[in-house]
Amino acid sequence: MITRSRLLLISLLALAGVLTFLKIPVASSQGVTIAAAKVDGALPLEEVDAALWNEATAVSIPLSAQIVARPMFPEANVKAVNVRALYNDEQIAFLVEWEDDTMNDTAVRVQDFADAVAIQFPLVEGQPFFCMGQQGGNVNIWHWKADWQAGLAARQDVDSIYPNMYVDGYTFADEAAGAAAPVSSYEDLNYVPAMAAENLFASAAYASPVEDLIAGSFGSLTSQPAEMQNVQGYGEYADGQWRVTFVRDRTAVTGDDARFENGQIYSLAFAAWDGANGERNGQKSTSQWVALQLGEAGTGTSGAAAPGPSGSGTGGSSANALEGVPYMLVPMLGLLGFVVLLTIGAWLLSKVFDR
Repeated sequence: MITRSRLLLISLLALAGVLTFLKIPVASSQGVTIAAAKVDGALPLEEVDAALWNEATAVSIPLSAQIVARPMFPEANVKAVNVRALYNDEQIAFLVEWEDDTMNDTAVRVQDFADAVAIQFPLVEGQPFFCMGQQGGNVNIWHWKADWQAGLAARQDVDSIYPNMYVDGYTFADEAAGAAAPVSSYEDLNYVPAMAAENLFASAAYASPVEDLIAGSFGSLTSQPAEMQNVQGYGEYADGQWRVTFVRDRTAVTGDDARFENGQIYSLAFAAWDGANGERNGQKSTSQWVALQLGEAGTGTSGAAAPGPSGSGTGGSSANALEGVPYMLVPMLGLLGFVVLLTIGAWLLSKVFDR
């Protein structure tokens, strides 16, 4: 005979099984904080193993697959990144490390995708939706790309992958060089409209492997103009691990740039792509918002990296109530409804067995 206590135990076990299957934690831990270390002198850019990085404590940031916007990608590979932060009077730097079985630094062919990592900062007070921000809640994104890093040494083009390819001729470039003609020799931009439109992907040479972008919801990702690309970066791959640095001035160049002041706590989030797994664009691993602290925190904290006039400035705190909320509330309400129904069902069954 099934008693009321046994029925309650079965219900609790069923609920635990549902929570486990849906990967919903029953408790949450204290928020993660990256404490940036103040140092003297220049920050290390191309020295991912510099002793100076040991001045900062490495913090492990968990990542999960992006399953909010289509095309979803639940099989994303990067599960966590380790992050350190340094700053001096003029600049701030981040070192991001993560495990990757393969080095993918070319994306010339349509079937190839490059490894990448990005840091995101809100440009409004509070925390907009952690996936690309939202309407009225813009974010500033620093996106390092492995193929841009490789392109700094030698530009990658179709003839890099297929060195024996044959073409009749490039009449708009250096005819003597043929297929090997560098982009810088293209004389008629009608044949390279992306370059005419100042698309950074068509640049003859990359100034940095990091692209500085702005977003305000899915599908709104926009690269800042070439003259506003002010984030430097560097990446090295060794022993199954990527180590990538980001360095930028702490002051904002435009209203769409994050800036960082002493004694403040800022929000930031991370994303990573494994090119070998076919990850690109929205198919990636992402983190929730975590905290960044510069020096001793004062009485005030800021979710925004000091917004400028075009970064939605005042009144931006209302951004929390926009698009991101339904994506988080709907699963929670669904789970709550399921628990209520399960409890009512267990109670009704207990009444039946009592009779």
